[in-house]
Amino acid sequence: MPLALFALTIAAYAIGTTEFVIVGLLPTVATDLDITLPLAGLIVSVYALGVTFGAPILTALTGGMNRKSLMLGLMGIFLIGNVVAAISPTYEMLLVARVIAAFAHGVFFSIGATIAADLVPEDRRASAIAMMFMGLTVAIVTGVPLGTFIGQMFGWRATFWGVALLGLISFVGIAALLPSNLKRGEATSIMEQLRVLGSSRLLIVYGMTALGYGGTFVAFTYLSAILQEITGFAETSVSLILIFYGVAIAIGNVVGGKVANKNPVTALSILFILQAAVLVLFTFTAISPIAAVVTLGALGFLQFANVPGLQLYVVQLAKRHRPGGVDVASALNIAAFNLGIALGAWIGGQVVSSSLGLGATPWIGAVLVIGALGLTRLSGALERRDVTALQPAE
Repeated sequence: MPLALFALTIAAYAIGTTEFVIVGLLPTVATDLDITLPLAGLIVSVYALGVTFGAPILTALTGGMNRKSLMLGLMGIFLIGNVVAAISPTYEMLLVARVIAAFAHGVFFSIGATIAADLVPEDRRASAIAMMFMGLTVAIVTGVPLGTFIGQMFGWRATFWGVALLGLISFVGIAALLPSNLKRGEATSIMEQLRVLGSSRLLIVYGMTALGYGGTFVAFTYLSAILQEITGFAETSVSLILIFYGVAIAIGNVVGGKVANKNPVTALSILFILQAAVLVLFTFTAISPIAAVVTLGALGFLQFANVPGLQLYVVQLAKRHRPGGVDVASALNIAAFNLGIALGAWIGGQVVSSSLGLGATPWIGAVLVIGALGLTRLSGALERRDVTALQPAE
């Protein structure tokens, strides 16, 4: 693999770390900035919303730019966002910093996948894209727990300085290694994106994505607080549990891709049922250290297991209902994932600040996942209706 691909992988690692590491730091940030835990949870939501709405707009505006210049610009934005986060004197400034960093996220992964494919011969393109996205997976397994540990030992600002350093390394790597003569992409207008959103069938899948993926984030956003306040783990143990959780996520992502290949609707239905059941179970096992860790292993496995199936399903439906906008449909599903994160984190904050309290976040998340299951069954029923309509009458 060309060295330029390693620069993209490091960048993906940095971006993946900065998105999810805040989950392990929420209690620390809340204490330091003298804010409530639900207010701290909005730090997760605003980042996800920045990706959701920033990515489509920036993709449309930058589609025709020189690819190397665009990637350097994105990493520059990412670097600025994390430096501002590290020096933020107030909660409001931290929110602004998170939005700035988020603007680089969605465009990087959509454009980065294209660049990774162009760096290698055609028969190695899938491997090149997988390698770049491996940075995101490794960030969940190692970057998030390591960043959490650093934040707990040296303060949460140190974590953002560390992520900014990773961003600087990737910026230098991209500047030195990425070719300047990469093929320019085709600009995607906002109108093309709106046309895809005009498909009711695709909107159902986006709803599945937002509810199914976001349901877990009702509890996952406050996982560090749950483990400390309800389960009774020491703060220093949280980073170790996050390593275990990250490994379960990585395994679930791989297995989920395999089971979704044949029939995404069936696979997603089963995964959503299991996901909802485990979230309800976590409501009761959270009080026991051993049972909580075992349940979290299952929850981590299921949290990303539905991602490949959801992405595959939206591509399949786009080919039938919006054949000219498959790439746009796929990119908008990434936005739906982040909308789900924002929704889940916000709902979790409302639950924590209500009379239900922190312990209710898992089962409330299960309600969202059940909503995703309902939409999945509806989409499957519409597909069967379409097949029946195409069959000749006897």
